[in-house]
Amino acid sequence: MIPPSSFDSDDRITVEISRDLEDIVPIFLANRKKELPILRDALTTQNFNTLQTLGHRMKGDGGGYGFDHISEIGTGLETAAKQRHLSAIEQHIAQLEEFLKRVEVVYR
Repeated sequence: MIPPSSFDSDDRITVEISRDLEDIVPIFLANRKKELPILRDALTTQNFNTLQTLGHRMKGDGGGYGFDHISEIGTGLETAAKQRHLSAIEQHIAQLEEFLKRVEVVYR
């Protein structure tokens, strides 16, 4: 198993990922970035089904790519969407955006 993420002094989030995933991790992260406007739009229109579905997908996929934090955000997003808790949904989207801005992948 890959060691957990750690915070560096410059507030970058370093995640160590297996070299075996080096070709697909950038695609995975790019797809999460592409989902941000979809998530924001779903929040604005209160499309809880889309929010729940994307949260569920993040929950399932994040850990498989070595991003346990994305799985945690997905879990929270899915739960908040089920409960129709708008401020919690907004918080999870913001957490995902912040994570994606700060993450730095190191392949081992």
